[in-house]
Amino acid sequence: MNMPTSVPEFTITRTLNARRELVWRAWTEDKELAEWLPSTPLETVSFDVRKGGRYRYTMVNNETGEEFPTGGVFLDVVPFERLVFTWGYPDAPIEDSPVVTLTLTEQDDRTEMTFHLRGFAGHPGDRYVYDGWSDALDDLMVHVLGQKE
Repeated sequence: MNMPTSVPEFTITRTLNARRELVWRAWTEDKELAEWLPSTPLETVSFDVRKGGRYRYTMVNNETGEEFPTGGVFLDVVPFERLVFTWGYPDAPIEDSPVVTLTLTEQDDRTEMTFHLRGFAGHPGDRYVYDGWSDALDDLMVHVLGQKE
């Protein structure tokens, strides 16, 4: 008898000193994403933010030139509140892809952002997926602080 195995997952939460609309734009507009996601040229970013819409971007290692194409499908879009999307290779089958659930909760002029990745293990100090996303979310925090309403 096989015991069910748990799906690897992790959650990162940040409180940003920015309104929820600014944080939403940072996640859903090509130009905004290219400004905070490390080494992601704007010309590689394409977002169709609607349920069933696709997105893609390419991160580039500035030292080696190696490219890391990334993409997926939006599974659920609730403007300014929640994005659910697959994350991995741009054309990977949905059922084989990790899923990100991004929740934005308004707290006066601040936003609590909860990033949950299901289908990939991660922990602080892993120098891999968790730390990569944690660093990227730190960059996002700095980016939205510099934005105007």
